[in-house]
Amino acid sequence: MAYGAPNWRVELVEAHLDLFQAPLGNPTAAEGFPECEEGWWHILDTVCIRIRAAKKAGHGSFRFAQIKQKRGTLRIYWTGRLSSRADDGVRVAIELAEARSACTCEVCGSEARLVRNGGLLMTRCEAHTNATAVVVAPGLENMHIVQSVVEGRLSCECRRYDRGSDTFVDVDPALLGIRKG
Repeated sequence: MAYGAPNWRVELVEAHLDLFQAPLGNPTAAEGFPECEEGWWHILDTVCIRIRAAKKAGHGSFRFAQIKQKRGTLRIYWTGRLSSRADDGVRVAIELAEARSACTCEVCGSEARLVRNGGLLMTRCEAHTNATAVVVAPGLENMHIVQSVVEGRLSCECRRYDRGSDTFVDVDPALLGIRKG
């Protein structure tokens, strides 16, 4: 699949038919048919490859339900039943894809940042926007903070997405002023 392909969405679905529910001969009617711009096609291709690997490692069923842009970043929803191991692999694959979209221009795939155009949030490079950049406090760029309550105690996981290595790097919550519980 090449950038600039006129039917990149169709090519993506056809390349990963096992992950999409597509009526025979009609990939545009597939559940999960991407509702985003071409700049994220490589992110979607990568997440499909990672999901397939996770599924093989742990077995089960998987099908995209919806792929779209929301609040400036990629959102991926799915249905199916996976083993615990496969479910963990799919979760990480999707989290990485969504994090990468937050710093990748949806139009061209270049490095980008979140911008606001009126009430709309978008991730755009300088060449594809004249909108106002969303201000992020220094040190919190690409930060993902997940708080939950486990057995009555607050649990906090902080990590930063590193675009160069396409991985998450753990960050001590105390460095961000967050108490662990």
